[in-house]
Amino acid sequence: MQFSKSTDYALHALIHLALSEREHNIGIKELSATLGVSESYLSKIMSKLRQDGIVRAVPGVKGGYELARPASQVTFLQVIQVIEGRQHLFECSNQNSQQHRLLSAEPADAHEDEPSSAPARGSECLVKQVMDGAERQLHQYLEQHTIQSVLDAAAEAPKCGVHQA
Repeated sequence: MQFSKSTDYALHALIHLALSEREHNIGIKELSATLGVSESYLSKIMSKLRQDGIVRAVPGVKGGYELARPASQVTFLQVIQVIEGRQHLFECSNQNSQQHRLLSAEPADAHEDEPSSAPARGSECLVKQVMDGAERQLHQYLEQHTIQSVLDAAAEAPKCGVHQA
């Protein structure tokens, strides 16, 4: 699993916007130069973030982009879902195979022609259950991390090349 470069640029652009002075928006030219990406490519990313209400476009000669809400309210999960989409990470492709039936969560003694007194557990693949659990944990982790939490961690981290006495 790997996120696209667009997600990387989106997260870094949001961090840069959050670092800028309050009431100071940043133009696409400055933002693209800072991130080392073309203006047209970054404009497409920023447009997605704007449509989802994460950033606000400021019109005019001195216009640009600014965060539409506090950095503490912009989670990594939100940004990733805007850029990558909201699809599941895993889909079981063997639903009709014999192996799927063996690995399904359905009781082994259940027969199609006999009513069962025990509630059916469903026929979801056990492999998919594991993968869905991993996806839920990833989503929970990404939901806990915000643009502000990265800024806070950066402020607390020792600076590279600076010797402390």
